[in-house]
Amino acid sequence: MAKRIVVSIVFVPILLFVMLCLPPIAWTAVVCFISMVAAFELMRATGGGNITALMQGAAILSAGIIPLSCCYGYGQHATAVCGFVVMAVSFGCAIHAYDEGDVSLGFSHVLMTLFAGVMIPLGLSALVVLKCREYGEYLVLLAVLLAFATDAGAYFAGVFLGRHRGITRVSPNKSLEGYIGGFVCGTVFAIGYGMAASAISHASVSYLSMALCGLLGAGATELGDLSFSFIKRQYGVKDYGDLIPGHGGMLDRFDSMIFCAPAVLFLLWCLPAF
Repeated sequence: MAKRIVVSIVFVPILLFVMLCLPPIAWTAVVCFISMVAAFELMRATGGGNITALMQGAAILSAGIIPLSCCYGYGQHATAVCGFVVMAVSFGCAIHAYDEGDVSLGFSHVLMTLFAGVMIPLGLSALVVLKCREYGEYLVLLAVLLAFATDAGAYFAGVFLGRHRGITRVSPNKSLEGYIGGFVCGTVFAIGYGMAASAISHASVSYLSMALCGLLGAGATELGDLSFSFIKRQYGVKDYGDLIPGHGGMLDRFDSMIFCAPAVLFLLWCLPAF
């Protein structure tokens, strides 16, 4: 626990500085790095050593290109091209292995590679798109802090109020009270964040949009956490890695963001906050 706190004290201010004070390309570089490491961690955890180096390389390269392209407005085109290339490389490797008599590399590995190389960066790219919008520093900070606020609310509500546990077998220690606490904390945080952002930026804020962001973002955060916990359960993995001392791997730390950031972005497209 002490190691986890020390790492947070050191790295969170650096992350916030890059997110809020530097140009969008600097934040994009951070997201690209997170995406590439997360893609590698997922393939390592689920591939059983069968995903080839060529497949991994294609997926990792795709995981970096997709967020970078979003910074320059080419996200749709890059995602389509990268998705096709990763799919073609993966099937090519699987067909070659099958022709050589190796049946350990199957269709499931092709899907794992596609998910790692396309879906993970696609979710994280929402952080880049938010940063590049008007009032971008406020919007991207909302998505990031909302995920952390939801996790914190769920954790403390579960610890102090949790009575009805075993709601899902994926995370049997989590309680109904914890899930409710996450929703409440996320929604309250988003409204409070809107008030603070309005006072600092002197812009009018839609509190309906903020409340819905909090509610939808909290739900997406908890779904993201459960989804990647489900993968770990399926493959008997405790952590995706050990890159971040006390926190596990990159994917362990940013799994919920893959769901939360797109949810916030989609809602803000439909109902702008500022």
